[in-house]
Amino acid sequence: MPRNAQSNTLMVAAFDFGTTYSGYAFSFRDDPTKIQTNHNWYASGGSSQLVSLKTPTSVLLNPKGKFDSFGFEAENKYVSLAFDDKHEGWRLFRRFKMVLHSNEHLTKRITVEDFSGKQMAAFPLFVMSIKYLREHLLEEVTSQKRGIKETEILYVLTVPAIWDDNAKRFMRDAAVAAKIDPDRLKLALEPECASIWCETLGTDVKGAVAIAGSQYMVVDLGGGTADISVHERKSDGTLKEIHKASGGPWGGIFVDKNYMKMLDQLYGEEALIDLRKTEMSDYFDITRDFELKKRTFNTDKKENFVIRLSVSLLDIANKHSEKSLEERIAAMDIQKNAIAPRGKDKLKIDETLVQSWFKGPIDLLIQHIKSLLSDRKMKRVQTVILVGGFSESPYVQKRLRKEIPGARVIVPADAGLAVLKGAVKFGHNPSIVSSRIMKYTYGTEVLRTFDKNKHPAEKKLFMQGKWKVDNCFDVFVPVNEEVKVDQQVTRGCIPNSEISLTHIYRTTKQNPEYTTDSGCELLGTVQLENSTDIPFQQQVIETTFMFGDTELLIKMQNTTTGKDAFMTFKCFQ
Repeated sequence: MPRNAQSNTLMVAAFDFGTTYSGYAFSFRDDPTKIQTNHNWYASGGSSQLVSLKTPTSVLLNPKGKFDSFGFEAENKYVSLAFDDKHEGWRLFRRFKMVLHSNEHLTKRITVEDFSGKQMAAFPLFVMSIKYLREHLLEEVTSQKRGIKETEILYVLTVPAIWDDNAKRFMRDAAVAAKIDPDRLKLALEPECASIWCETLGTDVKGAVAIAGSQYMVVDLGGGTADISVHERKSDGTLKEIHKASGGPWGGIFVDKNYMKMLDQLYGEEALIDLRKTEMSDYFDITRDFELKKRTFNTDKKENFVIRLSVSLLDIANKHSEKSLEERIAAMDIQKNAIAPRGKDKLKIDETLVQSWFKGPIDLLIQHIKSLLSDRKMKRVQTVILVGGFSESPYVQKRLRKEIPGARVIVPADAGLAVLKGAVKFGHNPSIVSSRIMKYTYGTEVLRTFDKNKHPAEKKLFMQGKWKVDNCFDVFVPVNEEVKVDQQVTRGCIPNSEISLTHIYRTTKQNPEYTTDSGCELLGTVQLENSTDIPFQQQVIETTFMFGDTELLIKMQNTTTGKDAFMTFKCFQ
């Protein structure tokens, strides 16, 4: 981001584009700590009690494939259309962000399914979503502060720290396609934002994160992923990352999936499909009601876990099967009385069965946190801060406190908004993060002079009167190395043709020898046009890796002509 863009900023606006829910927050430069969020997201209908400071990440397209609405509005309109049997051709997309997680073959042609199972390219949906959030934000801002120009707004878009470089670029490109000026756009890593926000909280939290030298872990538990970073507060107040970001697909949606599997067993997959088609309002009420129950499930309170379904689901199930609900419960591999019907529209669920829905993702999360804390570099880390919507679950909090006894687990107030509010603070002061740990070894592919003591004979080739070795990995920075924000590594060379083409590679290996080694991945290329009017021997090409920021930037420049070019990711070429 150009320095003048930061200096001209009168307002910072942050978007938290989540798997399950999305939202925005903002504050003005003259009062940066007064961070505002939207308070108008609400679900109508049977689940009107589900009020949130975020709205579902759902997009509705009209029969012409054009954007119609977003969030609760999109879901409610689709339900209304279905109720009147007018939804033919309309397409609802939900929870599509997970397509970017650990996708080895990510391109802008990657597809996602709509509510009815039909495929569509994901990229336009990301663009539409960000565009909607931006326009909704601008309406709110202009209603408060007349005369503010969009050129005076800095946009921050949060992304998981565990995301791949490709996924981060996908989000940036989507934001730019949504008409956000790339010079006024900054990506922010979600657990870092949470860490920044925790510094502003009460004495209990602040004391664990704000004292110089304090080290702590931030676990951002969202709908799709657990995103973990470990930080140290430096004496100048900035944050230093002391372990590379890690995590996995252990978010709240996996509890939802386990719950839906149980409904499949109880009522039949065909009945649930039929319910989605014929009684869509009831289907959404069921899922929203469970969202409320999931957030508040607590084994310390000996209350019955009662879920509200719909009479229509039982009626539809009875059409598809001659077995009664009681017979289907008896056929399940669960303890006796674990599920008890309460009338035609409710089920009482034993807490042990409910716990089993949480077990898979939370077991993996706890195992991973224990593994991290066992690293000798982490011996001073005694505080774990939980943020994100899923972290608000009392059951999740209890499990972590019980099974990681050596750590102090802190859950700040409004944990679900910590990332969003921290992203606004980060936008006002991006230099608050001073260094990060490299997740990969990065470098280029080069020719080297053949050395019989070092290189295998089968690698050598004869070029320009000399024996050379191709596919050598020239390391610019190794994995697990601490790099300062804005740190640059530059290498120079003499061009030998009109076009200089540099291949950029990465690997998790510390000291790779060749780009053909297993685990080495071609990340992208940089292509630069050289002058034909100046002898090549008089031109110099510099390749610069700019590390430490939330995004990797690689530039090639002909220092003789002044021309430059930036890396194009292989997956987006």
